[in-house]
Amino acid sequence: MFRSVRHMIYDLIEWRSQILSGTLPQDELKELKKKVTAKIDYGNRILDLDLVVRDEDGNILDPEQTSTISLFRAHEIASKQVEERLQEEKSQKQNIDINRQAKFAATPSFALFVNLKNVVCKIGEDAEVLMSLYDPLESKFISENYLVRWSSCGLPKDIDRLHNLRAVFTDLGSKDLKREKISFVCQIVRVGRMELRDNNTRKLTSGLRRPFGVAGNSVL
Repeated sequence: MFRSVRHMIYDLIEWRSQILSGTLPQDELKELKKKVTAKIDYGNRILDLDLVVRDEDGNILDPEQTSTISLFRAHEIASKQVEERLQEEKSQKQNIDINRQAKFAATPSFALFVNLKNVVCKIGEDAEVLMSLYDPLESKFISENYLVRWSSCGLPKDIDRLHNLRAVFTDLGSKDLKREKISFVCQIVRVGRMELRDNNTRKLTSGLRRPFGVAGNSVL
């Protein structure tokens, strides 16, 4: 809704500039004013605001100078126009979804390529970086983990793989493309002592896996 309202505001700002420029012919100016009022009424409708009743030229009707019957008929016309616009928008969205589903159905599978450049996270000990795909609506992971072991020095533990940390998620088909949302999730697990400040050798522990951090980003 935010993006829709933002686009409408940008359109209104552009149209206002054209109207104030004073360079439009009268017929184009009249049509542009109708577009402006229609856009405002449509925006008020999707935001659940009051419907403004206007005359044929887009001017707001004065209830002190307009009869009740005229106001009622104008309100009916305005409501009908807004509802038609909403149905048109809904129909266009459904057509886009149908086309998208047909395109996805024709695609047997696809892959997601991941190239890990660096882990910018101050951990202080060795860590495991696990990357996977997640469906937030179903609250479940839909792929296996891509595991990278990271050293406390800020480099991969397998130094031979430096600048070559790549993975391809290939177990994705048309069913996954139909999901409303897919997120790429990165989990960081600290591997080491129970406490980072544990300097007492008698209490020193090692090799313990503790959750440290998580990050996510939408990929679909």
